[in-house]
Amino acid sequence: MPTILRVGAYRFFFYANDREEPPHIHVEKEDKIAKYWLDPLRLQSSGGFNRLELKQARRIVEENNQKFIEAWHEYFGR
Repeated sequence: MPTILRVGAYRFFFYANDREEPPHIHVEKEDKIAKYWLDPLRLQSSGGFNRLELKQARRIVEENNQKFIEAWHEYFGR
């Protein structure tokens, strides 16, 4: 489960078996895990995060979207 980025308490990663799905990133903070599709960017599951946390996580995903997509393709291939 490659970690792509850590920002404060947030960890951004994907699972090694995510290959069959479109590019996305999981966001973990404590015992909560959300999932964002990357293209187009949208929340897929909120995993117990409150609205403020989701807003913060989305901002980080927006700022690093290209990095996440590149990491996805580097890991899984195109």
